[in-house]
Amino acid sequence: MRPTYLVATLGLVASICAGAWVLARGWGSAAPDLTVTTTVGKRIALKHLQGHPVLINFWSVGCRPCIDEMPWLSQLYRRLAPKGLEMIAVAMPDDRPDNVLEVARREGLPYPIALDLTGKIARAFGGVSATPTTLLIGPGGHIRLRRLGPIDNTDLEQQIEDMF
Repeated sequence: MRPTYLVATLGLVASICAGAWVLARGWGSAAPDLTVTTTVGKRIALKHLQGHPVLINFWSVGCRPCIDEMPWLSQLYRRLAPKGLEMIAVAMPDDRPDNVLEVARREGLPYPIALDLTGKIARAFGGVSATPTTLLIGPGGHIRLRRLGPIDNTDLEQQIEDMF
C-alpha cells in the first residue's frame, strides 16, 4: 500500500470514528418522556428528575463488562448522589427478574433498577440492543452522552461533576 493512500485511509477512518462519537454523544436530543418501575415497585418519571444529571445504564446479567463496571458505578453513585446525581440501571428484556434481583443483591447495588420486560425502555432510548449501554442526561433533560461498551470512568465522572 502506498504511504499517501495509507495516510488518507487512516485520516478517513479517524474522521468517521470522531463523527460516530459526536453522534453517540447525542448533542442535545431530548430524553424520552418515560416512567420506569423499579424492582421495588417505585415509579420514576424521567421528567421529574430534570434539574439533576441522570445516568441510565442498560445492562444484562450475562454481560461480563456490565458486571465488572458495577462496583465503580456503585461508588460513583454513593459519592455523587448527595450532590444530586440520579442513576437508574435498566435490565434488558431477556433477563429473568429473579436473576436480575440476585445480581443486584450480590453486587450490593445502591441505585434503582428497572426491569425492561417488554423492551419499552430500550426502544424509548433509540433501540438499545447491546450492553453495556450508558446514557448521561443533563439537568436540562437532554442526552449528553451515549456510550456503547464499557465506560471511561474518568471522563464520565468529570462530565457529571461539570453538571453540578
